[in-house]
Amino acid sequence: MILRQTKLEDISRVMEIINQAKCYFKENGIDQWQDGYPNEETIKRDIEKNEAYVLVDEDQIVGTCMVTINGETSYNRIDGKWLLNSPYICVHRIAVDSNCKGKGLASTILDQVVAMYPDYHSVRMDTHNDNLSMQKFLTKYGFKHCGTITLASGALRRAYEKRI
Repeated sequence: MILRQTKLEDISRVMEIINQAKCYFKENGIDQWQDGYPNEETIKRDIEKNEAYVLVDEDQIVGTCMVTINGETSYNRIDGKWLLNSPYICVHRIAVDSNCKGKGLASTILDQVVAMYPDYHSVRMDTHNDNLSMQKFLTKYGFKHCGTITLASGALRRAYEKRI
């Protein structure tokens, strides 16, 4: 499996995976990604910034995420404390094909993201308070819960960081 930058022609497949995640959240009473975000415009902006990635297995896109090393404004203030005070890798909008869940694809994505930035010493992510499956994954992958951040919308998110 390889993590590569997303191309414009990948958007429909990326949106399929994101829409699967939206349905999962709705079915499980998680109020995340239920307001139209992320949408095609979000993914196009990520592509334009060279921050959109897809995980490909035998020519099939099975996962997606956004990666930036340009910082995250909502991470500038945290009710808690980050592990490190240094540049970090930030991963957002990670999702895997629902038919491939339980195969370790989220770990594969993060492994490859970390490998892209050998000079960085931490990776940060955040998730909805009700998204217990993501919280469990982050903890299992070695992330530490650092506190709560506030998104531009005013919504609160659990913030995690992992030393790498």
